[in-house]
Amino acid sequence: MRKSKKNALQGDNLIENYKLFLNNGKTERECVAQIIETAEAHGYKNIKEFTKLTPGEKVYVQKMNKAIALFQIGAGDIENGLNILGAHIDSPRLDAKQNPIYEKDFVTYLNTHYYGGIKKYQWVTLPLAIHGIVCKTDGTTVKVNIGEDLTDPVFCISDILPHLAQDQMKRTASEIIKGEELDVIIGSIVPSKKDEKSEKEEKKDKKKKKDEKPNGKKVILELLKKKYGIEEKDLESAELEIVPAGSARDLGLDRSLILGYGQDDRSCAYTSFAALLDSTATSRTNCCLCVDKEEIGSVGATGMASHMFENALAEVIALLPNGYSDLTLRRALANSNMLSSDVNAAYDPINAGLYDRDNASFLGGGLVFNKYTGSRGKSGANDANPEFIAKLRGAMEKAEVRYQMAELGKVDQGGGGTIAYLAAKYGMNVIDAGVPVLSMHAPWEITAREDLMHAYNGYKAFLLLK
Repeated sequence: MRKSKKNALQGDNLIENYKLFLNNGKTERECVAQIIETAEAHGYKNIKEFTKLTPGEKVYVQKMNKAIALFQIGAGDIENGLNILGAHIDSPRLDAKQNPIYEKDFVTYLNTHYYGGIKKYQWVTLPLAIHGIVCKTDGTTVKVNIGEDLTDPVFCISDILPHLAQDQMKRTASEIIKGEELDVIIGSIVPSKKDEKSEKEEKKDKKKKKDEKPNGKKVILELLKKKYGIEEKDLESAELEIVPAGSARDLGLDRSLILGYGQDDRSCAYTSFAALLDSTATSRTNCCLCVDKEEIGSVGATGMASHMFENALAEVIALLPNGYSDLTLRRALANSNMLSSDVNAAYDPINAGLYDRDNASFLGGGLVFNKYTGSRGKSGANDANPEFIAKLRGAMEKAEVRYQMAELGKVDQGGGGTIAYLAAKYGMNVIDAGVPVLSMHAPWEITAREDLMHAYNGYKAFLLLK
């Protein structure tokens, strides 16, 4: 992700840089930091550095270090619309609670609350890492990253041994591991043998009758203070995310697949961003939008349901020669084209009964267009216009991009949402377009190298639309 040369994101470089992006971007903040560093190496500047914008300028607007919009200013009137690649950079995980550290019978835990749609049982007995920040009252911010370096300790959620798990195994799959059981082991301490003299003294003084077992929580807090300079109260203003420890790896003897954490939706975010870096805006302004909170409904100040994107675009319009007007903003949004760059469920041969095979996406099949997401009777879906789909088909075929049209699964099986319907509220053309993923929302997800390449090339072809 640190390549600064133009046209350095193709072929094997794209895949290797993508894996680095996954490894160094396990939180939204880490993704935004990487995007800004690389964008600036490619000539992008913070919008605060501009007093005016002209065609060819490259600018970004970030929000709370967790969402970002990048723009290449085109030569045409922005009222004619933009070409937008929109993805999300949050992924399912565990979050530390605000009062997270406690000790129970010599084991010290980090109390967590899971984020997004997960199968809770998948998160036990895995090596875990802690990423995030701690904000102190003096205004300083401490970055935390423990568990990724080979010399680091890792963390883990324990499980019941099979010999004693009869009651656990009677639970439904959603209850095998309960939310309050997803607490992470961060330390332990061996109880010391009591000193005989101490016991005699305790008998003389009733106030000293407390058990003298060691305080493991105190030990952990002392380590945190020594390494990071933080107190327990500082954790009240912390954002600590617990994620799988380890690096993205090639999967399979033929190395055709990639196994990594957070590929929903960083596979699409990275290829969208890479496509923007390797494109030049013509008449229409090009945009790559990476937002937060999609996994919990796109809420909050950094989610697509906020005014974050339209506020960013308003700032851009205000620096253009004709200046800002509400009508210009509304026309620019309504006349835009957008690919909601989000993953689709890859066909799983072992669980084939969950899919309509003729309308499923396959690993290695290329970029996936999903006309509508939502669930069952298209509830919560953006249903893309066929005129827009035909235009996209033409662009893909011209660029020799392999693509497939697919749904998430069988009609009554379930479903899922993306940010597409939130962008469509502006009146723009939107369709979901992304990479097929196996084991979606699992701690380790699977994608195909071939699909990443076609996504990148497909996104580049889309940015040329007039």
